[in-house]
Formats: sequence, structure tokens, C-alpha cells
Amino acid sequence: MNGAESLVHTLIESGIEVCFSNPGTSEMHFVAALDKVAGMRCVLGLFEGVVTGAADGYYRMKDKPAATLLHLGPGLGNGIANLHNARKAKSGIVNIVGDHATYHVEYDAPLTADVEGIAAPVSSWIKTSPSAKDVASDGAQAVAAAITYPGQVATLILPANTAWDTSNGPAHKIAAPDTPKAPTDRIETIASILKGSEPAAIVITGYALREKSLETASRIAETTGVHLYGQTSNARLERGIGRVPLKTIPYPVDAAVDVLRPYKHIVSLSARPPVAFFAYPDKPSTLYPPDCEKHVLAYEHEDCVAALEELADILNANGATPVIQNAPVATLPSSGPLNPKNIAATVAHLLPENAIVIDESITCAPAFFTQTSTAAPHDWLQICGGSIGAGFPLATGAAVACPERKVIALQADGSGMYTLQALWTQSRENLDITTILLSNSAYAILKHELENVGALSGTQAGNVALDMMELNRPELDWVALAKGMGVEAGRATDVASLSTEIKKGLQSQGPYLIEAVF
Repeated sequence: MNGAESLVHTLIESGIEVCFSNPGTSEMHFVAALDKVAGMRCVLGLFEGVVTGAADGYYRMKDKPAATLLHLGPGLGNGIANLHNARKAKSGIVNIVGDHATYHVEYDAPLTADVEGIAAPVSSWIKTSPSAKDVASDGAQAVAAAITYPGQVATLILPANTAWDTSNGPAHKIAAPDTPKAPTDRIETIASILKGSEPAAIVITGYALREKSLETASRIAETTGVHLYGQTSNARLERGIGRVPLKTIPYPVDAAVDVLRPYKHIVSLSARPPVAFFAYPDKPSTLYPPDCEKHVLAYEHEDCVAALEELADILNANGATPVIQNAPVATLPSSGPLNPKNIAATVAHLLPENAIVIDESITCAPAFFTQTSTAAPHDWLQICGGSIGAGFPLATGAAVACPERKVIALQADGSGMYTLQALWTQSRENLDITTILLSNSAYAILKHELENVGALSGTQAGNVALDMMELNRPELDWVALAKGMGVEAGRATDVASLSTEIKKGLQSQGPYLIEAVF
């Protein structure tokens, strides 16, 4: 048995069931091992950013990591943007990155690179296996690192000779370290603050955004009067009719500052104190008032669900009735040209129960989030690291993780162009994904930001500036792009045709893309 075969055996023994891959020459023995060792589903992506983003989406819905297979430093580099998003989402991923044989590195061949250096900014655990006899145990350690609460990116670098040389055989699964719990005295301190008369808010993210934990948080809010908020962007939020409604902190700085201005105490649960997405002239970087006291209920590495439950016990809040969303679903618009508001209302009305919604709608995001709050119960996945090009891959990974559920992708056109190769993977794997492609032929968010950062200085932008924000000359034809990668597609230009197209997508058992032009 060679090193690659021992690694595949070990990954499977450790619970890894899927490998999202884009291999090259250095990974050929690992590829061959995937053929020889049964038990690993292989999903090919035509760009490494698709591979890493799909692994992120898979973890968010499966609560267990997938592996990626990447080619040397440049291949890892191509996947960095969505590994950044995955790290911010606290997703567990096991990257297997091929490298030159250990004895070949000194010759500085064209693809020689500092793989560990490239991996470092997006990895919580990194190791280069020194020999075939170490590969299996290193693989078991990588999985243990990836499943360390709440989830981490682990990168194992596999020199070619460690893959083809003789190994010691598979290694046994290694358990993840125990998840630390927030100390009781800290939770009691938070309870005392919430019992006080000063206004307080709890900012929540992570596993506390699941249905039962949100009910616990709502009971605490009903008992104490504390206000609940989610982060601006979250890895996974369970919401809709019959679930606890949760406001999130707005993206615009002024709006966020206004929301948080009343509070004397901000309590973080798996979150960090709210800060602006970017720096803006004459605007604060922190979104909470200067005199606001910041507290931590549970740090990111601590069990946030247990901390919330203990807080409810201390506050005697378990007998309270949580606030549940019971407002009527959005009315289905009947006519008119498309705009963000009526696109969102149409999606909200037609959203199937138990859907997984991927939100990379960018400028349309506020309309979608508001309108879908009364839709059928669903999971909402956002881009946690702000690096665009996550939407198509997240949808791909989520669909692989949950084949029994419909995935709805709300995808802006500009960011969609970063990783549209994922459509090919969706077709190849026949994944049940309906994409509403928001086609406004612009980087519309940048038009807002041009003014927000003060670059306009009170004057109109010139043709050079605006030209870098328009997706025209030529216009993108998303129906043709989708069909060219094997995905059935249609175009909607008004409310009636959008409703028809969404119904087609929902009836489809495979991928379907709707270009919504507005």
C-alpha cells in the first residue's frame, strides 16, 4: 500500500465521505487511490474556487467536513478566496494539496511555491508530510483539526513521493479535542447585566442560529427584555414561519450605528463586537456607542449552545414563550417589470418548505432578507468573509450535502462570473439547485460604495470610473452561459415570467437557472 492509498483509507475511516477536487500531476497517485479504495465520492470542479467554496457549503449543511484536492501552490492560491470565506464561517475543511517530490523542490521547477506560506492565512492547521510512513497519521490529525469546534480549515501538503512510496498502512481516527464550555461565573455575570435596567443586546452567530437555540435566546429576551441580533453575515440561519424571527445588524455603517445606539451593553455569543465592513471617511470603525460596555457570553471556540442554555437556566427563562414568526407570507405580485422588491416577494411566496437558500444577491440582499422572513421554514446561508464568488459553489456543496432538499441560489451577476464553472459541476452531478440570477449588468454595489467612501467628492463619477462598474460591451447572456455548461435555463423580464420560471425550476429535479433581468 502506498502513501496515497493509506491516506484515502484514513480519511474514510475518519468520516470523510466527499472529496471536491481539481487535481494535477502531483496528485495522480491520490487520484488513483480514490479509484482503488471504495467509499469516497469524488466531485470535480473546473476551478479551485469552486472546489473550496463547495466544501464550505457542504460543511455548513452537513456539520462534517469534506476533503478538497488541490494542485500545488497555484491551485491552492486559486482556491484562497473561498477558503477565506470558509474560515470566517468557521467551516471544517480538509485540504489535500499536492506538492513536488521532496527531492525535487531544490531545483525550483516552474510550479515550485511556498505552499505552507500560501496556506497559512486561511488555515488553522498546516503540515507537510515528510514521508509516506507519516501520511496516514498526518491525515488523521488533519481531520481531527478540521472537526475541532466550531470547525477549522486544515491543510495537509502531500509531496508526490510521499504519495507513491510504501506506507505503514491506514491510521485510526483521532477524536477532536473536547469543546470548551464558557465558565459559569462569566455566564452569571452576563445574567446579572441582563437583569439590570440598562438596555442590552445579544449579538449571535454560529450554532446558536439553529432553530432550538434561537427559541432559547427568545425565551431569554422575553424574560429580561434584552434585544437579539444576528451578525450582518452568518454561515447558517434557520428562519421562516414557525421559527424565531431574528434581525441582523445592517451592512451600511449609518444604519448599523443607529440600530446599536440605544445600548449600554453588547453581549457577544460566538460573535465579535460589531464593526464596519470597511473604513469610511468621517465614520466610525466600531458600530456600537463609545460608552457601550462589551461582554462575551461564549467565545468562538466555546460551546455557544451550552452557554445559551445555562444562561436560560440561571435566568429561570425556560418557562417563557418564545416569539415565533407567524406573519402572513408575502403576497405574490401579479404584474409589472422586475425590481429587487418584487423579485424578493415572488421568491418568498414560492419558496418551498425546508429549502436551503444561498444568498449572494449583494445589492438586492436587504429586500430578499426582509421579504423571506415570512416564507416557509428554510435555512439561509451567506458569505461570511465578503469575498464574492461564493454563491454558486456554496449552492453546489449544500446540494451535495442535502440531496433531499431543494437549494435556491440568489446570485448577483457580477459575483456569479467569478465561479460560474460551478454550473458545470451542478449539471454533471445533477444537483437539485434553482438559481435566480439577478441580472442588472453592473457591479451595482460599487456604485454605492463610490459615494460612501467619498470618492465622488460631491461630483458625478466620470466615464472611466463608471465603466469599471458596468457589465456591458458585451452584455452577459446567462441563459447561453448556463446552457453551455449543461444547465437548463430561462429568462424573466417581468413578474409573470419570473413566477413561471421559478415554478419550472422548482419542478426540475436537477439544476435550473433563471436570468431575472431588471
